[in-house]
Amino acid sequence: MRRRRFLIAGLGLLVAGLALSLAAGEMLTRPARAHVGPPPPGLQAESLRIPYGDGQHLAGWFLPGRSGQGAVLLQHGVRGNRLQMLARARWLQREGIASLTVDLPAHGESSGERITFGRHEARGTEAAMAWLRTRLPGEKVGAIGVSLGGASLLFAQRQPELDALVLESVYPTIVDAVQDRLAMRLGTAGAWVAPLLLVQLPLRLGIDAEQLRPIDAVAGVRAPLLIASGTLDLHTRWPETERLFAAAVEPKALWPVQGAAHVDLHGFDPAAYEARLLPWLQSHLRKSPP
Repeated sequence: MRRRRFLIAGLGLLVAGLALSLAAGEMLTRPARAHVGPPPPGLQAESLRIPYGDGQHLAGWFLPGRSGQGAVLLQHGVRGNRLQMLARARWLQREGIASLTVDLPAHGESSGERITFGRHEARGTEAAMAWLRTRLPGEKVGAIGVSLGGASLLFAQRQPELDALVLESVYPTIVDAVQDRLAMRLGTAGAWVAPLLLVQLPLRLGIDAEQLRPIDAVAGVRAPLLIASGTLDLHTRWPETERLFAAAVEPKALWPVQGAAHVDLHGFDPAAYEARLLPWLQSHLRKSPP
């Protein structure tokens, strides 16, 4: 009788675990729709709708800059939208650098059926880069990608290659990302739950864990690269950021943001962020005088 009770209890826990993992998989991959609306009053910006693929589109804002100062594509993190990058866009415009900030596929006001952790979002990234180069022919083009936005830039076909690339808080592999998040909530038990989430990738998204490895894609970057992350980030732990950096080729730079967790690094310390990134961006995006 006791063994039977243990068996029933075990089966009950298994069923409950499966149900919770399925619910979590649905929550993590469903679209993050949000009404963003027009640019804020007083902002010198143009609202855009960039078509790509088979009837898909990106919503975004273009902020013009000064000739010869370059342009930057700004890409937000998971379940965010272009408002997350607005402060960066304002700062860049003050410095004369144009920017394009978009809602990634399945986010904000852009189309898209599922969040795919950068793999399918890369198609939208490619469309955004192409639009920016067409709008500003002759200007050097860089990009800043936060978390999902950075992974999308790595998975994208960057042809021609960007002139500068900033990656902020980007996970090295989806296995690391899932295990880190589960460990924050479940402790060591998270390692047992992770496979229940990872096995859903092919079923929900048509991709597997091997296709979600930014650490492999970063080795193909030929742009000057700056990788930044918070030293207290538990979503993407600092040793994981060091692994991502080690996999990249020169020229590259690493910026540990002391005391920051998995937060908006610009919002965490705007003065330090701008002081660190502005000269780096200008050195790669400014046109040389004739």
